[in-house]
Amino acid sequence: MHRDRARDGRSILSASLGPPRHRRRAGAVLVGVMLAVGLAACGSSGPSPSPASDVQKQADLYAINQIEVKWHQAASTKDLDLMMSLWADNATFTTASQTYSGKGQIRQFFTQAAPFKPENKWVSDTPAYKSRTTVDGDKGTLYFQCDYIDVNTKEVKVVVSADQQVARVNGTWLITSAVSATPGLAY
Repeated sequence: MHRDRARDGRSILSASLGPPRHRRRAGAVLVGVMLAVGLAACGSSGPSPSPASDVQKQADLYAINQIEVKWHQAASTKDLDLMMSLWADNATFTTASQTYSGKGQIRQFFTQAAPFKPENKWVSDTPAYKSRTTVDGDKGTLYFQCDYIDVNTKEVKVVVSADQQVARVNGTWLITSAVSATPGLAY
């Protein structure tokens, strides 16, 4: 390998830095700059979350996602009690421009809803890529789409979305507010 050399035989880098005392000073300055940049980078990122808080956030996101799982299980098995276990006592549910307040009214809605009618042999499914979950302390959001599929014909009978506010109530994540609608094709 050929190295470029100055006229006096020193490397180009050595020649450009001058005599040895200048090279030592330049080296010390370079080390100082690297140390300062490294410390600034570490200090400027703000407080990083502790591993415990990250684990808690992941546990909360998982628990919130279980609302969607249980929703579809309840609708597929016509288990009204399981469906109602997902709702806070004072929750609201808006669908078709009608708002139901409290578990009593919400339960009444689901007793009449098509997925819970005995004559409909439907399973409820969700496209996972269309689900969104957030968490901030004891509150969060959950969005998912429900595809109700006729077991016998394999046809999709109904597609609805559920956009929800959730909260941790006595240690359990529950729906506090939900809006159901027909989702657009874009999402």
